[in-house]
Amino acid sequence: MADKENKNHPNVSGHFYVDDSCIDCDLCRSNVEQFFTRDDEIGLSYVHRQPSSADEIALVEEAMDNCPSGSIGNDG
Repeated sequence: MADKENKNHPNVSGHFYVDDSCIDCDLCRSNVEQFFTRDDEIGLSYVHRQPSSADEIALVEEAMDNCPSGSIGNDG
């Protein structure tokens, strides 16, 4: 389960985030690249755009459910 106290620093403000338990598997980035990207400096994913519609939220929640390391969180 993602820990909001350990969010990766590049996450944009909002409910969804990626924490430092990310294993850089590329699953979230390859499935919903409009919301997730990679920070090459830290070698981990982060949320670069928050979803704004119900359909977009569903996409991010699906990525959260499929994350093998449980690194995607929702603190909203």
